[in-house]
Order: sequence, then structure tokens, then C-alpha cells
Amino acid sequence: MIQVKVINKGKQPLPAYATEQSAGMDLRADIEQPVTLKPLERRLIPTGLHIALPQGYEAQVRPRSGLALKHGITVLNTPGTIDADYRGEIGVVLVNLSNEDFVVNPGERVAQMVIAKYEQAVLQTVDTLDETERGEGGYGHTGVK
Repeated sequence: MIQVKVINKGKQPLPAYATEQSAGMDLRADIEQPVTLKPLERRLIPTGLHIALPQGYEAQVRPRSGLALKHGITVLNTPGTIDADYRGEIGVVLVNLSNEDFVVNPGERVAQMVIAKYEQAVLQTVDTLDETERGEGGYGHTGVK
């Protein structure tokens, strides 16, 4: 386990893992009153949370499967990345992909946050790349077998 420093400027409890093997912690809407998302509308929902991640880690903001399946609510820039040097408030860009209004209530679990280790790359310009079975096949190239 890694230590992540957090300042909670909101009124909601800190995110926590729901089970022993959960990958993500639920993020809650830190809003004073309900917010209505109309169909195809997007809004930045504040969480009140500010974090300091260790170098080499990111926080990914991802949709909650229940909101997506039951209501068509998802995180627009999935996964949203919170870099280790960002100190501002974590916000969740929600979008309503359904045909009905959706109300986000104060304290509602609106997304999940996954802490992940990453590597930075050094790009090296070359004239050719190694050959593979797939080659230059694009989206859907491997098809259904």
C-alpha cells in the first residue's frame, strides 16, 4: 500500500474501498443542492478533495458501472487522469447519455478513483519498426474468428 496525502475541503467522507479487493474508491458529489443533468449535458461535479500522489503514480477517475447501466451516466474523459503534481480539487466530468434528466444529489457516489503506477517513456525516432502478425491493421482489424 502507498500513502496518499489528502485534504478534504468538502462535507463528504473520504473515499474508501468497498471491499478488501476493490480497485477503486468511490468519489462523492460535494454539492450544496441537487444538480440536474439533462440528456447529453455535461457538468463538472466537485468532490472537495485535494490529493498529493507519490511520484510515479496517477489517480484515474472512472465511471461507476451502476450509474452507466441504470441511468446512462458516465465520466466524459474516461479515464480522467490526476497527475502526481496536481494539487487542485478533484472534479468529475459527468455526462448524461440517456434520454431522461438525471439528478445528482449531494453526497452521491458519482465516480471511482483508481490509484495506478506508471512509467514515463523516452521516445526514440527510428526508420523502421519490427514486423508483427497484426502489422498495420487498424481498429477492428483482428475481427471475429
